Amino acid sequence: MPSHHRIEGQWLPTTRKEMEHLGWDQADVIIFTGDAYIDHPSMGAAVIGRVLEAHGYRVAIVPQPNWRDDLRDFRKLGEPSLFFGIHAGAMDSMVNHYTASRKRRNDDAYTPEGRAGARPDYPTIVYAEALKRLFPHVPVVAGGIEASLRRVAHYDYWQDRLRPSILIDSPADLLVYGMGEKPIVQIADALRDGATIDSLTSIPQTVVRRQVGEVPTEGDDVVLNDYATCQRDAKAQAQNFRQIEVESNLWHGHNLWQVTGDVAIKVNRTNPPMTTQEIDASFDLPYTRLPHPRYLGKRIPAYEMIRHSVNMHRGCFGGCAFCTISAHQGKFIASRSKASIMREVEQVTRMADFKGYISDLGGPSANMYGMHGHDLSRCQRCARPSCLHPKPCPNLNTDHSALLDIYHAVNALPAVKKSFIGSGVRYDLSMHRTGDRRIDAVNARYNEELIRFHVSGRLKVAPEHTSDAVLQVMRKPSFALFEQFKALFDRVNKRYNLNQQLIPYFISSHPACREEDMAELAAITKRLNFHLEQVQDFTPTPMTVSTEAFFTGLHPYTLKPVFSAHSREEKLAQRQYFFWYDAKYRQAIQAALRRMHRPDLLAALYPGAPRRR
Repeated sequence: MPSHHRIEGQWLPTTRKEMEHLGWDQADVIIFTGDAYIDHPSMGAAVIGRVLEAHGYRVAIVPQPNWRDDLRDFRKLGEPSLFFGIHAGAMDSMVNHYTASRKRRNDDAYTPEGRAGARPDYPTIVYAEALKRLFPHVPVVAGGIEASLRRVAHYDYWQDRLRPSILIDSPADLLVYGMGEKPIVQIADALRDGATIDSLTSIPQTVVRRQVGEVPTEGDDVVLNDYATCQRDAKAQAQNFRQIEVESNLWHGHNLWQVTGDVAIKVNRTNPPMTTQEIDASFDLPYTRLPHPRYLGKRIPAYEMIRHSVNMHRGCFGGCAFCTISAHQGKFIASRSKASIMREVEQVTRMADFKGYISDLGGPSANMYGMHGHDLSRCQRCARPSCLHPKPCPNLNTDHSALLDIYHAVNALPAVKKSFIGSGVRYDLSMHRTGDRRIDAVNARYNEELIRFHVSGRLKVAPEHTSDAVLQVMRKPSFALFEQFKALFDRVNKRYNLNQQLIPYFISSHPACREEDMAELAAITKRLNFHLEQVQDFTPTPMTVSTEAFFTGLHPYTLKPVFSAHSREEKLAQRQYFFWYDAKYRQAIQAALRRMHRPDLLAALYPGAPRRR
């Protein structure tokens, strides 16, 4: 297989002319993506393309192909020698396209000028159908968030139904889930060496179709309740999810099987967490860090957010019930080396538009860098979905020293005026008292330095709710801890004469949340002098505890009933409490509080309002 010498500062080709410029007559892999092509280590299609390139493969990218016409975008680069890849985008397409009230969005942050309509619903299905129609004999490999989180039977909020694995609905030959660097190279190497796509049945972090007769009846593999059973039995679906979440978080996982009609879906086990050397190898690839020149003069909103940011690690051990990070990246932290991070920071400082400010030194959760268990052998046997809930694991090393060391090194660079932390900070991690005087002192210093030096006017944190009962289902700490953090934030601001804001995120209509909980949230946040702006009505997304509770009415771990607001009216009734200060909601909220017999909340929100009408 011919390889090519890459020219520094060059993007992967997106047109036949660009391929010819490189002297190629054919690509080995052609990736179709629902996003604009931004050659940046935060963008999945670019990462997979660069990883394959580093292993000697010729990779081309077709961004946002037109699926509505004669499919010329799917034909223009011809056939690859190995396979087509599909990456639906950095977000699930349905989250990207629709609001929590199922209304069509009028923008798309991953498209030039934020234009909506550049990708279909479910590109993993639509793109694969187009490619199989045109090139039925060429293997199609699907990956990315959409494919990853729909790898087994899942509830689709936008269609309000249980859908089977996306590999049932899509004619793709194979699906890669989670972080795809390892499996994609294994797939390419096997096909290069003469294997057929249907022979690749056991590569970790891939999903394949098998015969029903192959489903094991004994051994370590996990056989889930079949799709038909889950369609008619909510408890069976809830039971499945617990097993799926446990397996996706295990250091050494097991294969999962699920029968769907006359097909068996086999989800091959996860890989262990990436080593520092492995994650460095991915981030150190020669990304231009820029949108492809085809977008010259056009603004891509998602790129504006990441252009001067640096991601330091992957994974999250928080285990929030509504979050998909652990289902996709795993709960164990894979941290880059300090040297790799500093190389990227220095690359950012050389960008033509860099003005001295790093917008984010972060990750899925900003302050988990370098953290893991004191005794890793215990981690390798652990099935806990969260290392922080209901309380931090005693085996977890919460030392923020490595993080502070990087902050100091970055700020010491002559070209850097200031580095900010734009990713979410887990204050329940940084404020946790370990009993180790050195670690507790370091973590206290971290909190102070974070607030003093790394806030760009506003620090965003996510208490998510004020009700302990709701927070318990969310797998989040008590709101009392947020109040402690706010007090610390205020003290540091006063001490150093800073004028900074703390911006809390909250969610309405989450499973276990009732209208009265939202009314109490309004009163508590008013007492704390917040006019909320970062708020979200709960949106059920595939493969989260919260979504399964919303759909089945049962908590997957206890199988006990959980209330959820389902109707549009119930959801709006909860959401309005975020905006108690807006005159247009006042009358409805006052009437609701009287109906709930909560004169205390009525007096707290609207002093002087009559208790009865």
